[in-house]
Amino acid sequence: MVLSKTKSSFYRRLLIASLIERGFNTIPKIMSEIEIPRRTAQDTISALEELDIECIFIGAPKNGYYEIRSWGAIDKNWVMNNTIKLMETLSY
Repeated sequence: MVLSKTKSSFYRRLLIASLIERGFNTIPKIMSEIEIPRRTAQDTISALEELDIECIFIGAPKNGYYEIRSWGAIDKNWVMNNTIKLMETLSY
């Protein structure tokens, strides 16, 4: 199955939000879990606000972490229940 850029971007954002919620809440943890470049992880986290997912950084740059404060209109339960499907669809 070939994903459009729009769909793959949307799924990547949902996957990153799910990982943050599951405790993979730093750039290095996200990078090691799904093997993506640092810049892609950073850009994807920044883009979460476009989906009204409120993601904040807590702490200092060296030892801080990300936290999802609000999922906006996104169904968090669906995302959390379909994380594996998102990873498989994105080939992670």
